[in-house]
Amino acid sequence: MTGSSDGIGQETARRLLSSGHRVVLHARDDARAKEAAEAVPGAAGVAVGDLSVIAGTRQAAESASELGPYDAVIHNAGVGSAGARHPTADGYERIFAVNVLGPYLLTALMPAPPRLVYLTSGLQSAGRVDLDDLQWERRAWNGMHAYSDSKLYDVLLAFAVARRCPNVRSNAVDPGWIKTKLGGRGATHELPVGADTQVWLAASDEPEALVTGRYFKWRQDLRANPAAYDTGLQDALLSACAALTGTCLPG
Repeated sequence: MTGSSDGIGQETARRLLSSGHRVVLHARDDARAKEAAEAVPGAAGVAVGDLSVIAGTRQAAESASELGPYDAVIHNAGVGSAGARHPTADGYERIFAVNVLGPYLLTALMPAPPRLVYLTSGLQSAGRVDLDDLQWERRAWNGMHAYSDSKLYDVLLAFAVARRCPNVRSNAVDPGWIKTKLGGRGATHELPVGADTQVWLAASDEPEALVTGRYFKWRQDLRANPAAYDTGLQDALLSACAALTGTCLPG
């Protein structure tokens, strides 16, 4: 469970743990790892690695793999809109680095589990695929549009993995507008609502949960942004991520 030191990730981890599952958390550094372990007592461990940089994501993948194997991996970590374009230490735009390159590289580096869940947002519906400017280097910066684009790319990634890895159930989840640091105080729903669908997809044996290549909100199988179903765009995004990370997705 990436990004499980607070918010939806932490709530999801608690729910799975209370149901008797073995849960491994994730945090970006040792200080946050300590906080995560204290907040979710009984967790099997905490994988550490900063998903905003390639080296940190590789560290997280190695740490998580050592604590595995897993029945499910939930890619929950993410950052929201920003008022200005912020490059990471690698020189990549931060929203794209954390929200897209992070889950891509973890998927590429870790042994494939039977189930994968990628957190997206309802704002994916407003996202646009711009393969010539994935990191907003040419366009005038718009933080909300950059975030929406990244969430669309997460759906593309989930669907691409589902298509390329038939032994893996790979799905995308919009948790809704949840009261977290990212969602803000004006959000309409509490943490349990935001965690429920991920818990269900990760652990349920109900037929509705045993699917792949789907986009869910509150356990409802919905239609995503039409661009997400374009296999050419899926493959182009994978190629771009491979070039930026130096690592190809298996399959």
